[in-house]
Amino acid sequence: MIEMNNISVQEVKGVGPKLAETFEQIGIYTIEDLLYYFPNRYDHYEQKPLHELIHNEKVTIVGEVIHEPTVQFYQRKKSRMVVSLRVDGAVVKGVLFNRAFAKKHFIPGEEVSVNGKWDQHRLQITIDNYKKGTIDGSSPITPIYSSKGDIKNTQFQKVITSALSTYRAQITEILPTSYLDKYKLPNRTDGLENIHFPSSFQQLKHAKRRFIYEELLLFQIKMQLYRKRNREATKGNAKEINMEEVKQLIKQFPFALTSAQKKALAEIFKDLQSPYRMNRLLQGDVGSGKTAVAVISLYGVVKAGKQVALMVPTEILAEQHEESLKQLLPADVRVHRLTGSIKGKKRKEMLTEIENGSCDVVIGTHALIQDDVNFQNLGYVIIDEQHRFGVQQRNTLREKGILADILFMTATPIPRTLSITAFGDMDVSKIDEMPKGRKPIETYWVKHNMFERTVNFVYKEIKKGNQAYIICPLIEESDKLDIQNALDLYQQLQEILQGKASVGLMHGRLTTEEKEQVMNDFAENKVQILVSTTVVEVGVNVPNATVMMIQDADRFGLSQLHQLRGRVGRGDKQSYCILVADPKGETGKERMRIMTETTDGFVLAERDLELRGPGDIFGVKQSGLPEFKLADLVHDYRALETARADAVDIVENEWWRNAEFQPLIKYLLSQIEIDQQLLN
Repeated sequence: MIEMNNISVQEVKGVGPKLAETFEQIGIYTIEDLLYYFPNRYDHYEQKPLHELIHNEKVTIVGEVIHEPTVQFYQRKKSRMVVSLRVDGAVVKGVLFNRAFAKKHFIPGEEVSVNGKWDQHRLQITIDNYKKGTIDGSSPITPIYSSKGDIKNTQFQKVITSALSTYRAQITEILPTSYLDKYKLPNRTDGLENIHFPSSFQQLKHAKRRFIYEELLLFQIKMQLYRKRNREATKGNAKEINMEEVKQLIKQFPFALTSAQKKALAEIFKDLQSPYRMNRLLQGDVGSGKTAVAVISLYGVVKAGKQVALMVPTEILAEQHEESLKQLLPADVRVHRLTGSIKGKKRKEMLTEIENGSCDVVIGTHALIQDDVNFQNLGYVIIDEQHRFGVQQRNTLREKGILADILFMTATPIPRTLSITAFGDMDVSKIDEMPKGRKPIETYWVKHNMFERTVNFVYKEIKKGNQAYIICPLIEESDKLDIQNALDLYQQLQEILQGKASVGLMHGRLTTEEKEQVMNDFAENKVQILVSTTVVEVGVNVPNATVMMIQDADRFGLSQLHQLRGRVGRGDKQSYCILVADPKGETGKERMRIMTETTDGFVLAERDLELRGPGDIFGVKQSGLPEFKLADLVHDYRALETARADAVDIVENEWWRNAEFQPLIKYLLSQIEIDQQLLN
C-alpha cells in the first residue's frame, strides 16, 4: 500500500493542476499534508440571549427586520448596508459590507438569523452570514481553514471530505495502543475525522488532545535521540575527580552552600565523572550563587589534570570573574584573563602558557575562540550567559576541546515548558534558592508625577554611602530618542542635586572603552548615580548599589525588569527597586503588580510566558523554538511534560525494539533523518 505522504494531492477528486498549485502555496503537496492541515477556527450557529453575548466575539442573533435596510455606496463597487433588527425587546443594528444585493433578502416583519462579530457598546453586529428564519439548536460546527488564493472554505471542506473517504483505510495509527488506552485518546482515523468535522465540542476537544500529545511526543523523541547521539559520540571522557580535595575547598569558603547549590554540584560532578560529554544548562536567579558552583566544579577538573575555559560576554565581567576566582581558589591554580584588550608581548606569553599547559584556567570573552588560541588539554568549558553568544561561537569553543564537558550558565529564569522545549537536548540544573542572609529587594511602583519624591529617596540612600542606577528604556530602535531621554534625565538630576552627588551617563553611542570606564567609575564609587539607556551589563557586581530606578518600566518585559532589579541587593544592605510607570493597558498594569508581589524569578518567568507567549520571550526567529500546529507551550504544559517523560522512557529503554512502537519509529524516520545506527 502506498503511504499517504507519497500520494500527490492531485489524486483527490476535485483537485486539478490549478488548485494543486494554490495548495502548494500553503504547504500542501500530499494527502498527508492535506489531512494534517487543521482548521484554524470553527463557526457554530448557537443562539444566545443578548445579555450573554461577549464583546468582539463571533455570535449568532435571531431577530425581526423592523424596516427596509439602507444602502450607501462609496468608491467603486463598495457599499455599506444597515438593517435594524428587533431582538429580545431591543433594537440591534446589523451592518453588511459590499453585498448591496442582500437588501432584497431582509423583508420588514420577517425573522432572520445573522452571524458575525458583536459590538457590545454599539449593540451592533457586523454580519458575515445570514439566512431567513430561525436556526435549530443542532446547527453544525463548521471548520474554517486559512488559505491563500481563491480557495473557498466550502471547496476546502469538500476536498478534505473526499480525501477522508477515499484514503480512510490508509490512515495508519502511530501511537502504541497502551498510550491510547492510558490517556483515553481517540485513534488516528477518528481523530482526523473529528478535528475536521466534529459533531460536538466534546469530540473536537478529544481530537485536539490526541494531536497535541502526538506532535509533542514526536518532537520530544527527536530531542532525546539527538541528546543520546551527542552524549554517545564522546565516550572516554571520564575525569577522575578527587572529591576530598573539592570538600576541602568548600570548607574554606566564607559562606555555606545552599541545598540547591549542593544538588546542582552533585549533578555536575556526576556528569564530569561519566564517560559521556556533559551538555548541561545551569539556570539560577540573579545572585543565587552560580559562580560558586562554577568555581567548585572547575577546581575539581583542574585537580584532575585538565584545563578549563570560562567564556563571558564582556570584558568587565571577565575582570570580575577573575577577581572571584582568585579570592576563592588556592594560589597554586594558575588563572589567566584573555580578552581583546590584552595585546602584544603579554598576549603572546599567555598564548604560550595556554598551549604548553602551564595555565589551568582561562577566562575570556569571544577572544577565546580565535584561531591563535590553542589549549594543551581542554577538559571543561563554562559559558556564562549562554544566550548572549551565537550557536556558531559556542560550537567553535566546543571544537577546541573535542571531548570537553560543557556547562552553560544563565541568570534568565526560563519557564519549565520552554526549558523542556528549547533546551530539550540538554540536562538542566536549577538553583532556585537564595543564599541565607540575603534581604529581599523591596519593589515599589510609582507614577511619573512622583519623580522628585523618588529622587529625594535616592539622595537619602547616597548620603548613607550607597549608590543607585537609573535606567531609561530603549524606545523602538531609534537611539536618538533614547539618548535625548537619558541626557534630559542626566541634566535634570544634576540641576536637582547641585553637585551633592556625582552622576554618570551611559548610552549606546559611547565606545566600548568609554562604557567600560563609566562602569569602572561606578564600581569604584567615583560615580554615585548611573543614568543608563542600555541595559546595564548582565552580571556586573556593584555590592554598594542599593537602588534601581526604572523609568517607563512598562516598556520592559518581566524578565528584563527582573534582570535589572537583580543589579542591586548584592550586599548585605536593604535594597530597593522603584518602577516609574503610567501604563495605559491592562497588561502593563499587571506587569507592575506582579513585580511588586514577587522577587522569585521562576514565578515571574511563568507569568511572563502567560502574558507574552513564548515567541516574544525568546524572539521566535532566534529561539529555535519549533512551530507546532496545535500545541501551545503555555496552555499545554502538562501534555508537554507527559510527552517529555514518555520520550525519555522510550529512548532510555530502547522501546523501539518492541513491535508496538514500530509504527511510531517508522513515522519518525520518514519525518527526519535519524542516524540509523542509533536505533540498532
